[in-house]
Amino acid sequence: MTNAADPAVVVVTARPDPGGLTGLFAASVPVVVVPEVEAALATLAGRAADLVLIEAGPGLDALALIRGLRLRPSLAHTSILLIAAGEPAESRRQALEAGATDVVLPPVDFSDLSLRGRNLIALARAKGAVETQARTLAREVERAAAESQEREREIIRRLMLAAEFRDDQAGDHLTRVAGCVLAIADGLGLPEEEGNDIALASTMHDIGKIGVADSILHKPGPLTEPERCEMMQHALRGYRMLHDSPSRLLRLAAEIALTHHERWDGAGYPQGLKGTEIPLPGRITAVADVFDALISARVYKPGWPLERARRFLEEQSGAHFDPDCVAAFLSRWDDVVALVEERPADRAA
Repeated sequence: MTNAADPAVVVVTARPDPGGLTGLFAASVPVVVVPEVEAALATLAGRAADLVLIEAGPGLDALALIRGLRLRPSLAHTSILLIAAGEPAESRRQALEAGATDVVLPPVDFSDLSLRGRNLIALARAKGAVETQARTLAREVERAAAESQEREREIIRRLMLAAEFRDDQAGDHLTRVAGCVLAIADGLGLPEEEGNDIALASTMHDIGKIGVADSILHKPGPLTEPERCEMMQHALRGYRMLHDSPSRLLRLAAEIALTHHERWDGAGYPQGLKGTEIPLPGRITAVADVFDALISARVYKPGWPLERARRFLEEQSGAHFDPDCVAAFLSRWDDVVALVEERPADRAA
């Protein structure tokens, strides 16, 4: 749609007196008259028009002008009305092939020409209004989607806090795990958005511990076999809490909750998945979770030094862990060290 600075109609004609053409439209319709192709292209450079009216004739290559206009993205859909010259059928065919919207053949009926021109102007303005509404709607949809995503992330952050409060040994465990997940995703070459999603979803990997009794969750010594079996149920419970959510991120979190204790060699739980049967987000989180659990102080153990935890990952690559995930983690080792220095894991919360 044109704005106040744009002509509604550009008339391109070589006739000395174009008054008959400019008088076709109401006084409220701005008209610009240009005498030749280059002037028309210059006039329409970077500007919009509701209608381009071209009168073919000596010294004015109407077909070249139409083709030139159609090559410009801003004018690709502008209405072009051609007053043709020459053999009627051939003139019409050539003009329409070049990109004209409509063709008027001689002899020209000015009443018909006026009607066609006004209709094309009205059509252009209606189309412009629709496009404006579509852009407005697209912005509204985009804003609503952004708000929905932010609400989704807020829910996840709240669930993460619930998990931290439930397991008060965690401290900054979930934050460090998410940071390690980001490092691994980056090392694997995953797209940034995918890595961010996995990192955020990984903060709920232990959400199922909400259903574990305090006497087990905070026991200072080794667990009995029944207690260990009960603790292992947290993976399945976390999945059940999250898997049927309409939220894509919560479904991703459910997948991670279920699979982050699976092992590359198939000796993990709860399903005994092996190798690439384990979804990649679960394989990534497994490395990040175990590493941070090793370096973190607990009531029943001190935290390991970083280099000892690193050697453990290297030793367990291809057994407990996906070798590619371990290699990706180690390739970002400096980032991991910086993360741990910022959020120390050498004390029990």
